[in-house]
Amino acid sequence: MTAPSCLDVLTIGETMAALRADGAIRLGSAMTLSPAGAESTVAIGLARLGHRAGWVGRVGADEFGELILRTLRAEGVDLTHARVDPDGRPTGVMAREHRVGSLIRVSYHRSGSAGSALEPGDVLPALEGGARILHLTGITPALSPSAAEAVRAAARRARELGVRVSFDVNYRSRLWSPERARDVLLPLAELADVLIASSDELHLVSPNPASDEAGAAAAILARGTREVVLTRGGDGASVITAEGTMSVPVRLVPVVDVVGAGDAFVAGYLSALLDDLPVEDRLHRAATTGAFAVATAGDWEGLPTRADLALLDEPSGSTVR
Repeated sequence: MTAPSCLDVLTIGETMAALRADGAIRLGSAMTLSPAGAESTVAIGLARLGHRAGWVGRVGADEFGELILRTLRAEGVDLTHARVDPDGRPTGVMAREHRVGSLIRVSYHRSGSAGSALEPGDVLPALEGGARILHLTGITPALSPSAAEAVRAAARRARELGVRVSFDVNYRSRLWSPERARDVLLPLAELADVLIASSDELHLVSPNPASDEAGAAAAILARGTREVVLTRGGDGASVITAEGTMSVPVRLVPVVDVVGAGDAFVAGYLSALLDDLPVEDRLHRAATTGAFAVATAGDWEGLPTRADLALLDEPSGSTVR
């Protein structure tokens, strides 16, 4: 694929093959297969909204890796700097199962994966081609020391180049402890122009972790971050800046699958940021893309195009002809 002269958003991280079971895996429940990864979900969401999005990562020289690359290409994501691991490491795999009601349990098989071998040499050349925003998450630094260094190097180089840095904390308890995560994520968060976190993750990246939400956010802004975006699940989301706080509720839709909703929210928010929309409109678009995600099965499959965004404003039960 030919690289655009400048991407709107460059994302970096691991994309895995996701096996989704209808019930308990141990009982041999039927499974479906598709790619899954926080950063690639954001890239797909942005591409569907008409932006130039690129993904950098490693996959294995296997059929799972081919599935990932084929899917991202089909979704219009730039893969100029994506790599097939040269040393035979496999594509990572995750398995999801429905256990009780709407509860979903996820297990990872990504130790020693191609994605975990990401290193600075994989990601720095991608920034030289130009990007308006570099989007990172706290998942990638948890995978390996080389992946953590790749993220740090990318964030530092982006700041040198004047590229805005978006950082989603995205804490994964299956990957590391809160104490270890804070040691790594706090310095990374200091490089972020836009910091995104759920309300229960904020303490991991605040210089003042013992304070309440307002105090923790104020400490983050004081060190130079321009805006703190807080997600609260079913209670909506807020943006905190030096000018104050703006909040919006969720868009009410039947919930089918909540996995990937946060990444869909991020895609909508960054899309509106690229469009230079005011804070309230950025939150509104983010809430809309998040609603599309939870209303359909899969991490990214239900993400909207730009033309789809207005559909949630139609009366319930409408038929658009």
